[in-house]
Amino acid sequence: MLMAIRWYLAYKLSYRNIEELLAERGVLVEHATIHRWVLEYAPQLEAVFRCRKRAVSVSWRMDETYVKVKGEWQYLYRAVDKYGDTIDFMLSEKRDELAARHFFKKQLYNMVFQKKW
Repeated sequence: MLMAIRWYLAYKLSYRNIEELLAERGVLVEHATIHRWVLEYAPQLEAVFRCRKRAVSVSWRMDETYVKVKGEWQYLYRAVDKYGDTIDFMLSEKRDELAARHFFKKQLYNMVFQKKW
């Protein structure tokens, strides 16, 4: 189950592609089930991974650019530390100031209250 979720999140694969890959490995599961797994467990995995993130420097910047993801153009917002390492990122279909501000505030909260620096 975790491998199916990871494949979907890490690679440009559809649920049906993942269904075929699992079938080749002897695991019979419907693509709709994989979709439910991703909806249920991806946020939980993200929370666990965030707890294990390495500490970042005190100085960091926000970056915005327009990139193509899975064949569609999207806005990429990144928090980058002074060494150029990406702290976190957010993708948005539209250039949304409110969403960018929310992302920025979330990064500030992580820096101040969780003492990652």
